[in-house]
Amino acid sequence: MSQFKSTDRYIASRDLEVAVNAAVTLQRPLLVKGEPGTGKTVLAHEVAKALGHPLIEWHVKSTTKAQQGLYEYDAVSRLRDGQLGDPRVHEIGNYIVRGKLWDAFESDEQTVVLIDEIDKADIEFPNDLLLELDRMQFFVYETRHTVVAKKRPIVIITSNNEKELPDAFLRRCFFHYIRFPDRETMEKIVHSHYPNIKEELAHDALTVFFKVRDVPGLKKKPATSELLDWLKLLMVEDLSPEILRAREPHVVIPPLHGALLKNEQDVHLFERIAFLNRRGA
Repeated sequence: MSQFKSTDRYIASRDLEVAVNAAVTLQRPLLVKGEPGTGKTVLAHEVAKALGHPLIEWHVKSTTKAQQGLYEYDAVSRLRDGQLGDPRVHEIGNYIVRGKLWDAFESDEQTVVLIDEIDKADIEFPNDLLLELDRMQFFVYETRHTVVAKKRPIVIITSNNEKELPDAFLRRCFFHYIRFPDRETMEKIVHSHYPNIKEELAHDALTVFFKVRDVPGLKKKPATSELLDWLKLLMVEDLSPEILRAREPHVVIPPLHGALLKNEQDVHLFERIAFLNRRGA
């Protein structure tokens, strides 16, 4: 059996590699938590690519119901077709819309299923999937038949920790928390995405980036995705590393900070710091 490993484009810690391979071996869903921007969603893409399996993505919204992952019965279309005299109405199966899990269960080859941001949905959403993820089958009431998985999919579930997940659901998952990368790991991530970046720029930008993350009271700390966007802008603008390395007290807001700071509270926080520094200069 193929093993998941870090790639040139996705730098995974040894702990994350072990977690993925353990979940695959145990045939349990892998629940991945971590702050936004730490590569939880991308992980499913990389696992699918590394193991050579198709990826099926189910992005959860606040209005998403667990049933939608199995199937939906389109009663409205059937009623309309009945009024129009369409002969399709005599076969109810014509109005069953397959969900993402049904597609995975019916696949002739093993798939990787991403259930993304499960904590966005109603608190009952995870519990409503327990039986199906456990038994790898579900019953279609309208057609009176059971859909059984041909090949058990590898299920990766992400959560931003916006709400607590039920204990019964957690017991059935293999859990991993993606810690925010340290500087050494972040350097590898940067060079994997931008192999031609100037060493001086990468070094000074990372110094500024981690200083920004350490500012007390920051509502939304910039994560890996923000760093990569910021670096791309710095390279396009061809800004001198000296701008990042400036030591004057009033230089506290990074250039092109809109890529790093994502809400007005954090921008105002940096503006207040800049004002205080100028007064103290």
